[in-house]
Amino acid sequence: MSTTESASNYNHLEQMNTLDLLVNINREDRAVPVAIEKVIPQIEKLVDVIVEKMRAGGRLFYIGAGTSGRLGILDASEIPPTYGMPHGKVIGIIAGGDQAIRKAVEHAEDNQDQAWKDLQQFDISSADVLIGIAASGKTPYVISGLKDARAHGIVTGCITCNAGTELAHHADHPIEVIVGPEFVTGSTRMKAGTAQKLVLNMISTTTMIRLGRVKGNKMVDMQLTNIKLIDRGVRMIMDELGVDQPKAEELLKEFGNVRRVIDSYTGHA
Repeated sequence: MSTTESASNYNHLEQMNTLDLLVNINREDRAVPVAIEKVIPQIEKLVDVIVEKMRAGGRLFYIGAGTSGRLGILDASEIPPTYGMPHGKVIGIIAGGDQAIRKAVEHAEDNQDQAWKDLQQFDISSADVLIGIAASGKTPYVISGLKDARAHGIVTGCITCNAGTELAHHADHPIEVIVGPEFVTGSTRMKAGTAQKLVLNMISTTTMIRLGRVKGNKMVDMQLTNIKLIDRGVRMIMDELGVDQPKAEELLKEFGNVRRVIDSYTGHA
């Protein structure tokens, strides 16, 4: 039996009070960062490939089903507003299509023919990188996607929470985060999902930094889509250039982007 499907370390959950449930879930969650630490060298190799491909004009794709697919879409959707990266450079695809983001689509993850069709809609090529996300490591949709992509010369990676899976077999850069049994047996939206989310954060954040989308420790290319982000941009300019708030607001309004303000103002100084 796979680790993700093995019995919980706890039993009689229905007899626990609220505090015990919360404390025990938290105790299990502590295992996640420890498990990720063990695979940082594998994450590093995958990130270096992604950076190389994206510098040359390539894209990063995620595919998954259920929770795994939703996590990939979440990560991809946050890249343009956070780092100013054009839409379509990081793409998340879920088995069953966009309707599956909110509601499970029956047997979508079992379809072995659909993943490559979904990827072809974006004209995926050997210039790109594909990461398959599946806690079990045996989701047919994801496995077939990686297998077909690899056959077309596309670099593949995966994020799974079991060892020695078929998914990892079809990944050039497998990342296996073994977090152990779930608190509720088989509920991989818990520790496995948390592990996948953290690894995706590490991959995309490190990639964006390596691609020059951060200055110092600031998101200077972020999209100014609401008042909170505009205020953050003003503070960035104040900190970076040593100007007062009215001047920072004036500069941000003039240039419309934190990086352009800093680059232009520094150039004129």
